[in-house]
Amino acid sequence: MSTAPSRAWIGSAPGLLRRAPAALLEGALSAGQELTWLAAHAITYPVGLLAEQGEMEDPRYRTDTLSPLTRGLLLGDIAAAGTPVVLVHGIGDNRSAFAILRRTLRRRGYGRITTVNYSPLTSDVRKAAADLARHVERLCAQTGYEQLFLVGHSLGGLIARYYVQCLGGDARVNTLVTLGSPHAGTQLARIAPLPVARQLRPGSELMRELAGPADCGTRFVAIYSDRDEVVVPNRSARLDHPDLTVTRLRVHGVGHLALLVNSTVMHTVAGALSASVVRDATALHADIGACNP
Repeated sequence: MSTAPSRAWIGSAPGLLRRAPAALLEGALSAGQELTWLAAHAITYPVGLLAEQGEMEDPRYRTDTLSPLTRGLLLGDIAAAGTPVVLVHGIGDNRSAFAILRRTLRRRGYGRITTVNYSPLTSDVRKAAADLARHVERLCAQTGYEQLFLVGHSLGGLIARYYVQCLGGDARVNTLVTLGSPHAGTQLARIAPLPVARQLRPGSELMRELAGPADCGTRFVAIYSDRDEVVVPNRSARLDHPDLTVTRLRVHGVGHLALLVNSTVMHTVAGALSASVVRDATALHADIGACNP
């Protein structure tokens, strides 16, 4: 029997050992960021249970009082800046999860932002998507806009996708940005004690429905991480579908919860809502680099 494969592995061992400490350190830092955000979010979580107050105020867009960055967005894409943005949180969470993203979007000039709370005991993505559809219709009637932007984290992105892909929501949604959403399911759902877990398993009836033929005009931006400990395997968050227009952006070393607080991710989301992201894109799949908290 040849020993060449064994010798090759032995020869590569020193290199693997040299890389191991760096990989362990990176993993520890990622875990630390997750725990830090979890602790901070536990404090703000009760606030997210309250009804929205003054969330849809229509600011006066005086460009002379705005920062150069905000003024650039307004002058470069005034339609994007005025379009309503709806945020949909992940499972077991609430609108408080979007505190940092809301602030980032406002600083970038997006003036109409609202969030949707759904029950942490949600057991059916389809029903949650129907509830989202009603929220969108009310918002369109309130603002006079015929289309808006959706941003969903984790399960919220999957709920939003079902709405636009299967319930005709593409007529209302210009762009849907998903953050760490299990578009192809997650193996974690096989052991998670959650009412909705059965639908989130790879190959479930819901997953097969979403993987079927689609006639959907919404453009998708799927942001996913190579260190997402909830979406397993990580590629399930890529959103691979032949009938959908998808820009896939991979981030490195960012945990599932940290996707909501990472500065690079936050600014990427803000930029993704502008039409210029699609006009300037050179590929449908790209890395947005190693992210810093």
